[in-house]
Amino acid sequence: MSEKDLDCSMNPYQEEQKPKGYIKQLQWDMAIGLQQVDNLKPSKYLEQIKEKNILGELTLKEVEQRLREYYTTKEKNINHNELECDFVSMRIVELLDQGNFELSVDYLKYIHKYLFQDVYEFAGEFRKTDFSKHEKILNNDSVAYGDSKTLTESLEYDISLEKEKDYKNMNIVEVIKNITDFTSSIWQVHPFREGNTRTTAVFIEKYLISLGYDVDNSLFKDKSVYFRNALARSNYFNNYLNIKEDNTYLIKFYENLLLGKNNNLHSEDLIVKELFT
Repeated sequence: MSEKDLDCSMNPYQEEQKPKGYIKQLQWDMAIGLQQVDNLKPSKYLEQIKEKNILGELTLKEVEQRLREYYTTKEKNINHNELECDFVSMRIVELLDQGNFELSVDYLKYIHKYLFQDVYEFAGEFRKTDFSKHEKILNNDSVAYGDSKTLTESLEYDISLEKEKDYKNMNIVEVIKNITDFTSSIWQVHPFREGNTRTTAVFIEKYLISLGYDVDNSLFKDKSVYFRNALARSNYFNNYLNIKEDNTYLIKFYENLLLGKNNNLHSEDLIVKELFT
């Protein structure tokens, strides 16, 4: 066969067609995947009707209506974990469909209220008490979360610093470093009684989209637990054992999210070994 026979330069490029519902599938993957941070799984019923939404056979409003009818018929036999997963997943998809975003404390509250309106009576409200949470990667030690008396002030400070940044004049390495720091700071405040990681993830995703970045939603399908553990590791320190905050794991996550890198993301790697000796 001659060189000419092997020359494909004259062949036209073929435009790849995404399957129907491709974007919607990614949104649902993220929405349901994020529920894993609280060990929640969807009902089989949601799995059925979300496919109809992906294919355009049901609107999100119709998905909501069917979910309400489904849980009404179950009455006292409701699996509340599935209910939370189903409704919060649906709300995440709805929010991802909305083009609006505002870099503000009020918008962070709005996201929490929107996501958990069907689940928590305190949706959208900041916690009024301090708390801790046992982390497996920290041998049941806890991150030092924000003071309940200064939650608003802490978030306003973090957001004011973020507003001073000019992402258009940053290279992608600088972008990832800054987004990592901002995500870590917002999450550390932990302003809500429940749902902080899910709220932070949606807030940051919509922020990145508003900045014009292409976000790989599919990463949350299988790596949301890693995401949460990386957030914990980026905020944990122990002066007695000389353990410092380490955000390298969260950076790896964002490299995969924004650059399409293939960093290995395993929660086992985040275990702070000094705490287990």
